[in-house]
Amino acid sequence: MTRVITYGTYDLLHHGHVKLLERAKALGDYLIVGVTADDFDKTRGKINVTQSLMERVEAVKALGIADEIIIEEYEGQKIDDIRRHNVDIFTVGSDWVGKFDYLNEYCTVVYLPRTEGVSSSELRSVRASLRVGIVGDIDFMVKFILESEYVNGVEIGAICTDDIPRAKKMFGQISLITSDYGELLGQVDAVYIVSHPSRHEEQIAQAFEAGCHVLCESPVAMSREGCRRMFELAKEKNLVLMEGIKTAYSTAYSRLLLMLKSGKIGKVISVDATCTSLKNFEQHKDEELSRVWNTITEWGPPALLPIFQMLGTEYRASHIVSLPLRGQKDFDVFTKVDFLYDDAVASVKIGKNVKSEGELIVSGTKGYAYVPAPWWKTDYFEIRFENPSDNKRYFYQLDGEGIRYEIVAFVKAVETGRGDVYIGREITEAISGVIGDFTDGDKVSYI
Repeated sequence: MTRVITYGTYDLLHHGHVKLLERAKALGDYLIVGVTADDFDKTRGKINVTQSLMERVEAVKALGIADEIIIEEYEGQKIDDIRRHNVDIFTVGSDWVGKFDYLNEYCTVVYLPRTEGVSSSELRSVRASLRVGIVGDIDFMVKFILESEYVNGVEIGAICTDDIPRAKKMFGQISLITSDYGELLGQVDAVYIVSHPSRHEEQIAQAFEAGCHVLCESPVAMSREGCRRMFELAKEKNLVLMEGIKTAYSTAYSRLLLMLKSGKIGKVISVDATCTSLKNFEQHKDEELSRVWNTITEWGPPALLPIFQMLGTEYRASHIVSLPLRGQKDFDVFTKVDFLYDDAVASVKIGKNVKSEGELIVSGTKGYAYVPAPWWKTDYFEIRFENPSDNKRYFYQLDGEGIRYEIVAFVKAVETGRGDVYIGREITEAISGVIGDFTDGDKVSYI
């Protein structure tokens, strides 16, 4: 029996894919098709797939051409697969000529002519064309604009900022640079809001009134009630509201979350998250601080994310301890938040003028998960047990700190009408609720 293997993403399966698979099947008696996982595509910079891994697997399976379907997840897997499955022929499209010649050491390599006139990239470009505007601080815009270039079908069409000269110098390629938010909203399909958190609710509402979808840097609002109002308005207008915490969209974090929810370390008893950075706020006058993100708004959302995703949002009690700058209670330089659940506890330590080890530790009844600093943009974590020989390390590619994956998720959300796939609405509301508790001050003890 001649065994043949081929690989592909098979996004938006079209007749070109079908023809290629038919030619591959004709080379032998048994065809193995490797469908490339989302994670491996990300390592190659090709993260603009429209369909999930399982959607693509099911599409290939439905053709009835493949005798066996496997998942391609890591660099070097092709050699492992050829050996493991006793493959005689490796085949792939002619646009890869020469790329896989090294596999001739293990089997025969055949490059097949591709069907002209159609590609998944072209289909994606037609289906997903989203013109995005950005409003807020220029320094926050830079990475988003750079990372958007990796996502198919996204165009940064406008910027709204108070510093027009600097914006034109940095982003001259953007067609509209304005200080008029209304003008921006008239030129785009969606908006990324990265202005000061105190302005989020107002700007989200304006965007919805203009018919624009919203990706908003967390927190969405400064209170739980304000956040709820924004979600209700999004529902009323049939528009997407998605929270921007890049950690939620990174591969390593997503895999960790799924692993822990499946019981890998048993029942989760404790979650401890630390996020800190050193910034000199002494140089700011008191009146200037109102324009600067304080610690709870900048570091609170990513630190709260794993707690609410792993333990839920129905905690019994919480307590906030905060160190304000020069006695200004609204501007914290360090904050600690403790949560008490019916059967678990959690804590957050965040600081912008206090430094600590930025790690995430999740304790369970069978073992614990350890994510080293900076855990919020990690590509690596460990699952540890009582017996060290059972410990295991997991590595995943992380490009652009997760921002490009966040943009891909936003495009998908606009297409499907669902912005809560990665971060549920109840979690977004809970995060805004903690921000509100801090602002109210009733649950805060000051150092």
